[in-house]
Amino acid sequence: MVAVKKTKTKSVFETLSSVNVNKYVEKKNNLTYLSWAYAWAETCKVYPDATYTIYENAETKENYDYDPELGFMCKTSVTIGGRTLPMWLPVMDGSNKAMKKQKYTFTSRYGDKEVQSATMFDINKTIMRCLVKNLAMFGMGVYIYAGEDMPMVEAETKSETTMKPPLTLRDEKWEFIAKFVQENKSLGYKKLIDKVATKYTLSASVQNEIKKLISK
Repeated sequence: MVAVKKTKTKSVFETLSSVNVNKYVEKKNNLTYLSWAYAWAETCKVYPDATYTIYENAETKENYDYDPELGFMCKTSVTIGGRTLPMWLPVMDGSNKAMKKQKYTFTSRYGDKEVQSATMFDINKTIMRCLVKNLAMFGMGVYIYAGEDMPMVEAETKSETTMKPPLTLRDEKWEFIAKFVQENKSLGYKKLIDKVATKYTLSASVQNEIKKLISK
């Protein structure tokens, strides 16, 4: 009897995380991001039945939620292979400050700063950025968040651009890092730590968690 070699079927995440989207990545104002159009197009090439939803507020019927104190929040969901994952993203300016219906000022160590009021352009842009982040949960362009082209916050001063933000297990980016680690165990602990550490300051607890993920 001839033994039949079984081939492992790749998961959606394994498939999409292996797609190289470097040629579609753009950089503007010290920010690196993947265009929603290319992210969606590349996803549909592999999974043509993929769908996405932009949520509306049940009461206002607007495609965002709004809190006078917190600002705007947009929500999308993506369905691939029968699995649906939701994602949220606040409307923020170039300094990662929440935008509201009215402009406001805040005090920083460098003095008073002004945040402009949000426009429909800002909201629409956030919705599509939320979609890209949503697709990253399925693997599409996830290495942009967890690797060399991780989106960076535009710094207020030149000195701040050299500061790496701390990464904690409660950070929303941790879920991307965790998936990246699990899908790239073959790189080994040291290389994975070095890769993530190029963008973040890693605490001992984060390093230990990465070690646990590799050993699973």
